[in-house]
Amino acid sequence: MAVNTTAQLFSLDNSVFRAYLFYCSLLVLKMMFMSIYTAATRMSKKAFANPEDSAMYKMKPTTNDQVERVRRAHLNDLENIPIFTVAAFVYLMTGPSAWLAQTLFLAFTAARFAHTLVYAVVVVPQPARALAFFVGYAITAYMAIHGALHFMV
Repeated sequence: MAVNTTAQLFSLDNSVFRAYLFYCSLLVLKMMFMSIYTAATRMSKKAFANPEDSAMYKMKPTTNDQVERVRRAHLNDLENIPIFTVAAFVYLMTGPSAWLAQTLFLAFTAARFAHTLVYAVVVVPQPARALAFFVGYAITAYMAIHGALHFMV
């Protein structure tokens, strides 16, 4: 689908724009879930980092390896997903092939879910986490470079 105008780019008739909105929504929900998952893991392990939280259980602040693993997975999302949304938006503005754009959005989203799964839910030895991370990283880099070259001044 050749998209020529800004109105066409941001139309709900544009399958690339709809895919962008869909996958960004899934990624937002995933990050929201990670907040709840981190809190639930803290509660189940009774590992509270803040004095006011641990005081409720008459405990001292403490850390737990599983809580930290979940927290780091969430932090990794917070470091990578916002950058993807910006790069994907710029990429969307280039009027890319619908098939390629939708495939890239899907692959990034699947890679982020896989990253969390092998990092925080069912710990799998490396290189599983690294592969999931670099798939998403490469996709974001591709879209950012494509956008930079397209809009080069």
